[in-house]
Amino acid sequence: MKTVLARSAVAIVSAAILVVLGSAAWVAYLASGRVHDVAEAPTAPTVIVLGSQVRDGKPMKFLQGRLDAAIELVEAGRASDVLVSGDADGASGNEIAAMTDYLVAAGIDPDAIVGDPHGVDTYDTCARAATTYGIHRALVVTQGLHVSRAVALCREKGIDVDGVDASCDCNRLALLRNYAREWLARPKVVLDLLSGREPATVTTG
Repeated sequence: MKTVLARSAVAIVSAAILVVLGSAAWVAYLASGRVHDVAEAPTAPTVIVLGSQVRDGKPMKFLQGRLDAAIELVEAGRASDVLVSGDADGASGNEIAAMTDYLVAAGIDPDAIVGDPHGVDTYDTCARAATTYGIHRALVVTQGLHVSRAVALCREKGIDVDGVDASCDCNRLALLRNYAREWLARPKVVLDLLSGREPATVTTG
């Protein structure tokens, strides 16, 4: 009995590893040649900033790094408009308000900023950017392995997108957690795309 259970456990773990690795390979294929540093980013009409946690109405370090990258891109003329996409009712606070305030304080024209309050995850952000906001060409800004995942999802949703890898003044533990989270998120990319699910909200408000 123990031998059967052990073999079953090994089979399950092996299958899980294959799913993660297969999903990661697909994401890497879709993002190949489309991930850049800020200084090497191509041009696009819009830069999409993916939301993250805020504290006391201000962006935390991951989100601050993304916003700083977007500011650099706009100031360098690589993009003109900014779509800030996140959860306006997030557990840590209103991500859209925090991102908008940060960009405006840095000198970005408020008229150039569009807020998507229902970008509750990367899939919804990409789907809504394409269908709700009519974006066909964009840069998407986030960090690390998340860049490849965002590029893969947005491409599959019909956006001609390049990813921009933002810096983060984060401690090593936070970076490791983010790295592990991204590996585990790979299979969800495949499930979301195969299911073709609708975003949780499809309206702009």
